[in-house]
Amino acid sequence: MHKIFFLSVAIFLVGCVGYTLGPIPPTFMKGIHRIAVPIFRNTTVTADVEALATTTVIKQIQQDGTYEVTGVDHSDAIVEGIISNVQRYRARYLAGNVLASYEYRLQLTIHVQVVRPTTGELLGQRDVIGTSSFFTGSDIAAQERQAIPQAVEDAAAQLVSYLSEGW
Repeated sequence: MHKIFFLSVAIFLVGCVGYTLGPIPPTFMKGIHRIAVPIFRNTTVTADVEALATTTVIKQIQQDGTYEVTGVDHSDAIVEGIISNVQRYRARYLAGNVLASYEYRLQLTIHVQVVRPTTGELLGQRDVIGTSSFFTGSDIAAQERQAIPQAVEDAAAQLVSYLSEGW
């Protein structure tokens, strides 16, 4: 009876070898616990998207819980973002009229760099692309403005996935 008990305990312990509790950051983020996210830079003609993107990324990082968001002076790494593209594409055409669209796809591109605050060493960089779609109506510009937060949310989720999981 004792042999079976010890054998089952040994099998249980061997099965847990290599298991780690808590988040396992990607290789380029090893040793990083606190990150700073300064306001993103906007190189597009779309107004006010940089504040929306920055706050959405901060909320996603806090929700993920892998890193603590702090100021630049207390951080282990800085996440810098450049909004490089906000563009809409035709997704669906009206039946019988290829010149008229009734659905558009909005694409927002953020170039992200992760750097060390003390040395400026580049730890990682990537382009994240957020997308959303909207239907046409009487005011396409207003509908596009309403689709931007969804595209930003999609890009922020991809960015946080890159920071916490490496992909």
